Amino acid sequence: MKAPQDIFAQLQGQFGQLVPDMARAAREDFETQARATVMAVLSRLELVTREEFDAQQAVLMKTREKVEALEKRVAELDKPPKAQ
Repeated sequence: MKAPQDIFAQLQGQFGQLVPDMARAAREDFETQARATVMAVLSRLELVTREEFDAQQAVLMKTREKVEALEKRVAELDKPPKAQ
């Protein structure tokens, strides 16, 4: 027959093993829920990748250059002809 101290020590050891497993499961559950929440928020923000942003910025710069060139050309065409 085991002494009460031995039984208590055995129960304490088993409980000690169970608590870290429960804590690990709770942490993993929390991480899963937190990850899902963050992904849901990010998907609602309509964010774009850096590559998409850079590509759109390049298109915008080319378009701006073309608009400026056209504005300059229109300004030159609007000038009255030089008297000769």
